[in-house]
Amino acid sequence: MENQKEEKVNFRRSLIVPSVQQLANQQSITKIPDRYVQKLDHHDSSVVSSDNPLTIPSVPVIDLHNLTANTSTYSSELNKLHMASKEWGFFQVINHGISESLLEDFKREVFKLFSLSMEEKKKLWQDEDNPEGFGQLFVVSNDQKLDWSDMFYIATHPNNLKKSQVFQKLPLSLREKLEAYCAEAKKLAVTILDHMGKALGMETREMSELFEDGFQSMRMNYYPPCPEPELVVGISPHSDADALTILYQLTQTDGLQIRKDGKWVTVKPLPNALVVNVGDIMEIVSNGVYKSVLHRGMVNVDNERLSVATFYNNSAGTEVGPAKSLVVQHKVANFRAVPLEEYLKGYFAKKLDGKSYLDYMKLGESKGDTSQI
Repeated sequence: MENQKEEKVNFRRSLIVPSVQQLANQQSITKIPDRYVQKLDHHDSSVVSSDNPLTIPSVPVIDLHNLTANTSTYSSELNKLHMASKEWGFFQVINHGISESLLEDFKREVFKLFSLSMEEKKKLWQDEDNPEGFGQLFVVSNDQKLDWSDMFYIATHPNNLKKSQVFQKLPLSLREKLEAYCAEAKKLAVTILDHMGKALGMETREMSELFEDGFQSMRMNYYPPCPEPELVVGISPHSDADALTILYQLTQTDGLQIRKDGKWVTVKPLPNALVVNVGDIMEIVSNGVYKSVLHRGMVNVDNERLSVATFYNNSAGTEVGPAKSLVVQHKVANFRAVPLEEYLKGYFAKKLDGKSYLDYMKLGESKGDTSQI
């Protein structure tokens, strides 16, 4: 019973852990503490080699301009989005409408945030009842292995969910750029979801009723260089709980890997592109047509890596479940339907562990499908 209690926590709580960035900044460190050592298939045959770039499968690229402008390429681009969401669960978006100047300004502010002194960071550190701020998420026991990364997590929409004690302490320049970027990311997420609804053949208003004013949060990630990168993971393999994640990779350092056809494939960031991935909620809403995919963050010995993940979920008061029009089409519901809050409580009460929570949501013969693991 004692161990069971330790493995479960309340929604949005995580144990407080030390700063990995501070640990990595110690010039004398040549060996990493045991708590960060993880047994992972970093360099075995399940990792696609990057020695020959021509042999690496390439994540699909979606040109948003071709979806939003009334061009002759609309149908083919919509089909490309549909196939990318079914077969990859990941794609890069170009011509996404977020200005290069805003991206550069926001990137500069995120770098400054992680460059703050530890004394300043401590004013923005998590506490046991609120995961917002610096720290890590999904730490549910004191003997749990830790990821080789620091993060800054914050709820960004709707406005009443912002924790003023964290948000108001941020430097003004960061607050302004963060809010501007989040507004653009929300617009982009809603646009992509709308096109997904069309590609799936959902009823016209069904997708917008679920997502037009969705819950949005952001996780800024800092992966320091590591003296023993083969022993650690920057972020553990997992699928995202949300409907759609928009990832802005601030550096060109490789690190993001996705599980594709039983192998780990490195996602090479394109200049001025954003990486988008299908989350568990979208797999549920699509009744299993679209796939959320396992992904992880890796680190290296020489270079830091920074990224910003913006998560987009259902609107408050809605249920997480298969779209009713798709249940009619498919003549079966492959997932249960639960209120959004109940769904998020269940997800955040566990450590990151593959797609285990999605398995809980499955019904009937679809339950236990581990084809993406």
